[in-house]
Amino acid sequence: MKGILVNTVAELEPYPLKFISSGGDTPPVYPVGPLLQLGNRAGVDDSKDEKQSEILRWLDEQPPSSVVFLCFGSMGSFREEQAREIAMALDRSGHRFLWSLRRASSNIFKEPPKEFMNLEAELPEGFFDRTKKRGKVIGWAPQVAVLANPAIGGFVTHCGWNSILESLWFGVPTAPWPLYAEQKFNAFEMVEELGLAVEIRKYWRGDLLAGKEMVLVTAKEIEKGIMCLMEQNSDVKKRVKEMSEKCHVALMDGGSSQTALKTFIQDVVKNTL
Repeated sequence: MKGILVNTVAELEPYPLKFISSGGDTPPVYPVGPLLQLGNRAGVDDSKDEKQSEILRWLDEQPPSSVVFLCFGSMGSFREEQAREIAMALDRSGHRFLWSLRRASSNIFKEPPKEFMNLEAELPEGFFDRTKKRGKVIGWAPQVAVLANPAIGGFVTHCGWNSILESLWFGVPTAPWPLYAEQKFNAFEMVEELGLAVEIRKYWRGDLLAGKEMVLVTAKEIEKGIMCLMEQNSDVKKRVKEMSEKCHVALMDGGSSQTALKTFIQDVVKNTL
């Protein structure tokens, strides 16, 4: 192995990068991120285009930084009991919200998450009546387009690395809700090490893909996390804005990621001559 290409930013993770690079036998590390797909995806069907337009129109009607966005990735889903706890938290918080909700599958490898057939029956009685003027529950979500909208003030996320980089790029603070794979490590780094996110709870038990049932997160915990996430002028918001600027600068001429990419290309050329 001649080198390690990493989708991160030197200013975001300086200590791990320094540690990896300090070993005498370790190949060079090239932090070239954030690598993001910010444009429209090819092949998105018309029905999703219509849904995206409807969602973005609704967001355009909301005040700046007033909406909390809840979205948990392509595999993220919840059972009815957990969905009710989230609904109660959103109801009590009083904040505007955009919630991408899908039903948990009995076997996620054979059947992907699907939308609930009758949300009014599954969520607390009167939830939609009480929140219809300030909230929207959806299935599929155009995550990048939503995060880019100025109405979004916070992001409750499964903490996949792409989602983290997207939120930082648009300067949106996060509240991690890890569900599987490396997401618990990401959540720890974002909250405890970097101070770029607020916690909903400190310890997360269960793994969606490993078949280990997720421990129920209570409405009280979720509401507390949302209130911290949406706090105006918080230290976390300020740090996220600063890191967002650094991510943008990293990709400019002379920026750390631009420089790392040029070095990578030069090293590849040297090794192929």
